[in-house]
Amino acid sequence: MPARPDTGPDFIEALARGLDVIRSFQPLRPVMPLSEVAAATGLARPTTRRILLTLVELGYARQSENGFALTPKVLELGVAYVRSMGLWDVARPHMERLGARTNESCSIAQLDGPDIVYVARVAVPKIVTLSVQIGTRFPALPTSLGKVQLAALPPAELEAVLAQPTRSGLTARWQPDAAERDAVLREVRARGWALTDEQLAPGIRSIAAPLRDGNGTVVAALNVNCHAAETSVERMVEHHLPLLLHAAGDISADFARLDAVPHVEFRPGVA
Repeated sequence: MPARPDTGPDFIEALARGLDVIRSFQPLRPVMPLSEVAAATGLARPTTRRILLTLVELGYARQSENGFALTPKVLELGVAYVRSMGLWDVARPHMERLGARTNESCSIAQLDGPDIVYVARVAVPKIVTLSVQIGTRFPALPTSLGKVQLAALPPAELEAVLAQPTRSGLTARWQPDAAERDAVLREVRARGWALTDEQLAPGIRSIAAPLRDGNGTVVAALNVNCHAAETSVERMVEHHLPLLLHAAGDISADFARLDAVPHVEFRPGVA
C-alpha cells in the first residue's frame, strides 16, 4: 500500500491500517475471508492477516471457517466518543438558539455544595454588574440557577448543603430565614422554574429551569440572565420563560439519549 499523503512525522501507519481493516467490513458482508479484506483495504495479505489476528486477540474480531467478522466490542470505539461529550458539547446549540431568540446571555451551572459553578455560557455583549465566566462561583440560594437545583434536593440533604459556608467570596443581598427560604423553594419545586430579581446583586435578574439526566434527576440548571433596568419581570415570564423551558427540555432529552447509549462489555467465550 503506498504511503498516505499529507501525513506528519508522528503518523502511525500501523494504527491507520488497523482502522482501515475495521472499516472494510460492510453491512452486507459481515463475514469476510482474508483475501477480501486484503482487497478491500489494499493491504498485502500477510499484513492483513496480522492485523485481523491482532483484532481477534483484542476481542474486536472473531475467526470462523468462513473468514473473519467484527464483534460487538467494536461499538466501544464509537461509544467512547459519545460518552466523552461534555455538558457544553450537548447544550451548546440549544444555548446559542436561546441566546439568539431572547437577545440575552444564558448559562448552565451545577451545584457544588452551597454554591453554583458555571460550566457553560453563551454571552450577549451587555453591561452587567457581575462578571460571569466558566468556573465563576456564586452562592446558590439567591440565584435562579441555584434555586431550581436546591429545590430538587431531599430535605435532609438541603439542610446539610446550606449549612456549609459559601466559597464564592460574595455576600448576597437576599438573606432569608429558614421559613422564607423553604417557602420560596416549595414554590420553585411546584412550578418547575425559578426567578430571581436582584437577590444576588443589584441589576441582576434571571430565570432558570432544571436540566435532567435520563433518570429524571436534576443534574444542572439553565438560565437566561438580564439587566433589571432593561428587561422587566413580565417580559422574562411572558417571552423568555417559554423559550427557556423549551431549550431546557431539549437539552434534557439529549442527556437522556446519551444515557441510553448501551455500554458494551465483551467477555471472551460468551456468545
